[in-house]
Amino acid sequence: MHIHSLRCFSSRPGTGNPALVIEDKEQDPDARQALARARDTTCVFIDVGSDGALSVDYYYPHKRSPLCLHATLAVAAVLFARDPHAGAIAVRTAVEGQHLELVRGSEEYFVRLSAQPVAARDVGADVAAELLGVPAASLATPPRVASVGSPKLLVKVADTDALYGLAPDLARIAAWGKEAGVNGIYAWCRRDDGTFEGRNFNHLDPRLEDSATGVAAGALTALLGLGIRLRQGRATGGDCLIRTRKEGAAILVGGAVETI
Repeated sequence: MHIHSLRCFSSRPGTGNPALVIEDKEQDPDARQALARARDTTCVFIDVGSDGALSVDYYYPHKRSPLCLHATLAVAAVLFARDPHAGAIAVRTAVEGQHLELVRGSEEYFVRLSAQPVAARDVGADVAAELLGVPAASLATPPRVASVGSPKLLVKVADTDALYGLAPDLARIAAWGKEAGVNGIYAWCRRDDGTFEGRNFNHLDPRLEDSATGVAAGALTALLGLGIRLRQGRATGGDCLIRTRKEGAAILVGGAVETI
């Protein structure tokens, strides 16, 4: 087993969302889940299919995931380190077979993907507010569901004070998300400096709140129709920065990656 430990979306050295990139084709899903639980860290396994295509299989400590972009950036760093002159590297996700393209910038890595159709319906402000533990009137715009491979309910709040004043009912969010086919709630706001800030709620344990959620940044980019700079991690003591941009129909989500 070969394990690479990295931090992704770091805004400065020593910060970022951790992920383990693991090369071991012998492990079955149960063993992979057990390893993620034991390491208490997001794990992504790289496999090579019978057709030679690279497959990426994502595990949070509590469940398998169809897509995790910070872990995909970690994969990009590992693969480009081996082939620094590659123009782009194609991978596909293990759960849903979604095709992703990894590209390298001057100092950052990006995942090129596109908006995905969403079967889940948008919900009313009253439902979203109740799940987040705030009055419906405090939500800035109607909640919307969007996805680049992992659907998120995007809920805009007035400002960063409102963002960090949320009191989410994590158990109810998990139950609602399972029924609705949505991978949690992403609350966000626009900052005075033109950047955005957000928090992701899809874990039952508040200690596991994401320091950076790339799929939410991609979903928000799809919703807004423009590239953004998204800050995240204050609630967990982190300091992450996700950059996105639009290239025609494509959405690129990326940031810095640091080897631990």
